[in-house]
Formats: sequence, C-alpha cells, structure tokens
Amino acid sequence: MKTSKLIIFFGVVIVLAAVIYFPGRKLARVHVNNKTAVKDHPLSCISCHLYTQKTGFISKMINEKYLSPFNMAISKNGILLYVIAQDSNELLVVNTKQKKVINKIEVGIHPHSVILSSDEKIAYVSNEWSDTVSVIDLETLKVVKELKTGNGPAGLSLSANGQFLYVVNCFGSDLSVINLTSEEEINRLTTGDNPTGTALSPNGKQLYITSRRPNISEFGEPMVSEITVVDDSSHKVLKDIAIKDAYMMENVAFTPSGDLALLTLIRPKNMVPAIQVEGGWMMTNGIGIVEQKDNGKLVQLLLDEENSYYPDPFDIVVNPNGKNAYVSSTGVNTISVINLDSIRNIIANTSPEVLKRLANNLGVSKRFVTKRIQTKSCPKGLTVSSDGKLLYVAEQLEDKIAIIDTESNQIIDSIDLGGPKNITVARKGRRLFTYASHTFQNQYACYTCHPDYHEDGIMYNFAAMGRNITNTMSLRDIAGTAPFKWSGKNQSVYKQDGMRFSKFLTRTEAFNYEDLDALVAFIKTGIKYPPNLAHNPFGKLTKSQQRGKEIFNRTVDNLNNIIPENNRCYTCHPAPNYTDLKLSDVGSLSPTDDPILFDTPSLNNIYNSAPYLHDGRAKSLEEIWTVYGGDDRHGRVNDLSKIGLNDLVNYLKSIRGPKYEAQSLKTHNTTY
Repeated sequence: MKTSKLIIFFGVVIVLAAVIYFPGRKLARVHVNNKTAVKDHPLSCISCHLYTQKTGFISKMINEKYLSPFNMAISKNGILLYVIAQDSNELLVVNTKQKKVINKIEVGIHPHSVILSSDEKIAYVSNEWSDTVSVIDLETLKVVKELKTGNGPAGLSLSANGQFLYVVNCFGSDLSVINLTSEEEINRLTTGDNPTGTALSPNGKQLYITSRRPNISEFGEPMVSEITVVDDSSHKVLKDIAIKDAYMMENVAFTPSGDLALLTLIRPKNMVPAIQVEGGWMMTNGIGIVEQKDNGKLVQLLLDEENSYYPDPFDIVVNPNGKNAYVSSTGVNTISVINLDSIRNIIANTSPEVLKRLANNLGVSKRFVTKRIQTKSCPKGLTVSSDGKLLYVAEQLEDKIAIIDTESNQIIDSIDLGGPKNITVARKGRRLFTYASHTFQNQYACYTCHPDYHEDGIMYNFAAMGRNITNTMSLRDIAGTAPFKWSGKNQSVYKQDGMRFSKFLTRTEAFNYEDLDALVAFIKTGIKYPPNLAHNPFGKLTKSQQRGKEIFNRTVDNLNNIIPENNRCYTCHPAPNYTDLKLSDVGSLSPTDDPILFDTPSLNNIYNSAPYLHDGRAKSLEEIWTVYGGDDRHGRVNDLSKIGLNDLVNYLKSIRGPKYEAQSLKTHNTTY
C-alpha cells in the first residue's frame, strides 16, 4: 500500500513538473520577449523580480549601504580631508597621511557640500534633502547647530569677513544669506534656475553662483543659462550674466590672481534631430571663462576632441600656483588638466568673432588641455592641497579618493573610505548610468539628460523635419508606472533602455544583457524623489491645498454640470503614482506632432519638473490651462475663478513621492 502511494505521489510530481516545464517555459519565453522587445534575452525570474525589489527583507539582503563621496574640503596643513558621503548622510574625516577615515559625523539627508571656517574650528555641511546646514564643531566632531535654509541647499561660500554664510538653494533657485552671529537667514536672493555652484572672488568683492537648468523658453529659441553675481558687502544681486547655448553649469572657480572665473558647462545640440548623433554634435562639453575686468570677454571652449568627448564636466578647481586648472568629467572617468596661460593666450590673441566660433571647435582643446588622467568610477568633487602638490578626487561610485601628483599629473595613491567591497547589481547599473561608453564617441551618458536621475528641463528633436519635440521625463520612482515614453510605446524599462535606446538615441550596439539587467535594477530601485519640503513638508495640506484637492477630486463643476468621468483629474491621475498607466488624448497635440495618444504622466513632485506637457511648451502649471487648456479637454477648469485655479495648482505642487502619497492614503489629511 505504501509503495503504491509513493508511486502515485512521484507520478503526480512528474506530471506537474512536465506541465510546468513545457507549457510554462513557453509562456515564460513569451513573457520575457514582451518585456525586453527581443527574442533571445536570457532574462530569468531572479533577474527581473529579485534585483528590482525596493523594500523588504530581500531588498536589504541583496543591496549594500554605500558611501558615495561627493564634495570635499581640505585643511590648510593638508592632513585632514573632509568628505561628503552622500548616500550614508555623513561627513567623513579622513587623515591623508594615514590614508584612512578617522571619524564619521552624521549630518542631514543627502548632503551636498562642505566648507571650513577660516580658523578651521567649524565645518558647514549643506543638507540638500533636509533644507538645513549642519554646523560642526571640529574639536568635538559633533553637530552643534542646524541652520534653516531655502529649498535644496547645495553650494556654500563664506563672506570675505567670515560673518555671513552663503547657501545656494538648488530647488528654490535662490541664495540664502545667513548671519552667523544670529544664526538666522537675513536675506534670500533670486538666482538662475537650479543653482549648485558658488565661489567668492579673491578680492572678496563678488560672489558667483552658477545655474544648471536654462531659462525656460520655446523650442527653437536660443538656450540661455545664468551666472548670478552678488555683492559681498551689500548682499545684493549686481547682475546676471547670460551664458548662451549652454547649461549644466555645475561649479565655478577663480584664478588666484582673480583675472578669470572658470566654470563647467554642457553645450547641447537639442534642436538638431537626434539622428545627428552618428555624426557627433548631439552633446558637447566644455568650460566657460569670464574675464574679470571692464568689458571682459565671455568665452566658451570645448574640452572635447574630434573623435572623443568628455561628458558631464562636474567640478573645476585651480592650483594655488595659478598655472593649472582641473576638471572632472564624470561621463568618462577623466580629469582634464588645463594650462591657464594657454587659455589667456587664446583669449588675448583671438578676435571676438573667432572666439565665438571656438565654442563649437572640437580641435581647440589641444591648445590648452595638457593631460587626461583616468580615474575610477564617477569622479565628482575635487580639492587641491594648499601647497598645490596634490589633487584629491572623489570617486563617487568607488567609495574612494584618488590622489594625483600635480607635477607628474599621475595618480600616485588612493584612499579607501571603507564602503562595501561587494558591488551589487544595482550599483553596477548606477555606474553604467553615469558612464558614456555606450554612446557614439562617448558623447553622453544616461545621466547627461537625466542629471540627479531626474530630467534636464530641455526639449529634444527625436525625429527629422522638426517633428515630435520631446520634453525629457524624470526617472524618479518610475517602477510600476509602465508604459514609458510620452508615446507609451515602451512597455518596460528593458525595452526603454535596451533595443529602443540604442536604435533611436545612441546609434551604437545595445547594452549586453547582463549590463541591461543591472541598469534596469538601478533605475527601478535606486532612484527616489526628494522630500517635497517646499510645498508639503509635514504631510498636511494648507487650506488652499485642501480646496485644490477638492477640485482635483470633484465630479460636478461650479455650474452644477456633471463632469464626464474621463475628464476628471483623479480619473487619469489616481494616487499614489498619479497616473492611470493609460494613453489619452487631452488636446495637447501640436501641429508638428504625429497623431498619437500620450501616456499619462505622473504628478509626483510635479512642482520640480517645469516646463510641462510633452513638448515643454507650458512654462508653468498655470499655463497648462490658461494658455493651452481652453477647450476643457485636459480636465474641467474653465469654470474656475483665478483663486480656484490657484488652489488647484497649490494642491498639485503639494503632491509628494509615491511612498509618501501611499502613506497619506491610509490617514486623513488635515489642514493648518
């Protein structure tokens, strides 16, 4: 009896196994083919479902807590290096002689920059996702104060007299002036869009602030970004310097003599059809130079070469001897060494007309770049020792600091910051995201159009003859929001960044399947929204936002007309991702668009994603309806008063990331 039961049991197991293996394998192949848009991707259930877990035990088991060094400051004697560890929310104190971390200080969320007081008793750390600056006593190595700033504090500078702290607020696009005696903000000045870098001139008179996003304009109009110049004594904006045809000005530095201000920048050719990438010129990368004298010249020079590009220039520092400057290019893991006398000769001996043309000259870098130094993954912040002999490089995705001898221009050593030795699948994907090896001649990386894994605020021409102008979409928290692209043609991230990415954007071979798995794992798990501290810091709605929410969720308009279900805001934008994952026609097609439907975009953190609509023609949320929504096809709004529209917009600006919105669905929102 027992034997017969055993035979029956194993028989059932074999039959079930056969049923699962043969039809199941075939169905799995169909499923994988649909997700990847190719027929031979060896995608396993583990690759797709294990490595893309965002929360829970499995996520903790397969991921690591990295440090990700970002920016740095060094003591005058060169012994202590203070390193921003962006992913661990710490300031690391590194002994450069012992080449090890000797202390870790917990600061705010997503720290950005660090500077030291002139007596080196205090360190200031900007916390981009906390809207604070941590004040650290360097004797006790403890945070003694948190200074309140604007939204998204990034670059830092001290006034010439040391009495004021300047804090660049990247999300708020302004500058906080903080009195260090009263420890209060005494002024807030408007800057260019999305500023991050700042530096005080050697004479202590003027503060320069660089912006990363260009001024919002119509597609086809020249791109203009701004440098904001602030008077150090009056704390007032002196002027805005227009930087034409360029953006992503990450950082700025002055020569010791003060004759030049140098900044990093990117010159995109976004108005040229994307097919032009095969011939170069989709993205060029360089530096800007502002002569510090009356009627001084404003010059742009490319770091790129004829057949090799140096994308995503991030930091720029000048050797104290005034001879060389150094630029980190995160897209190709390279430091470019720049001869400053060669720069001066080019400016002095070149006519304004020729100087203007040099901004697009791929051969000019041979005249001033004296060396290219290869680093490890994603070089970000740079700092030079006070004697000028050593250059320190924050290798963000290696958790290391490279040490370069400035005489030989070679890496002579490295400081391991103690991050995890295991490189997870998602970490590998993040490296691929920031590295430009997959584009023709290394022109750009994924990060180039998605800085901070978000979007760059400009529009691109992805077809010939000026058709189908496209506004870059954010990659933050996109897991679970398929399909992708404005057209919704990509049913998965695999298709978006695999076959279609190589066919329409890079014009090179697609990622190999192992690399694509890693890239997808990072995009789906490692990119998150910052907290919405500007419009909804406490998870409670203001009275205006609450009224706006009622308008968002209404079914009847102010004239007592029932609003059709497909024209109600919440129908197409349900929480927590605020997208119904469907294609719709809201009357937003332009004359140059092909006749298509559009994928419903998410509204999470929408306040931080101007311009709006698929082609970026709406400069603000208000313009979606006041300029382009007159037919009431994009939600019923024309019955609203100005106050009602303001309330709706205020509510939209309050919407946070999906994690926070999912939590708020479980609780009752109150007003304050």
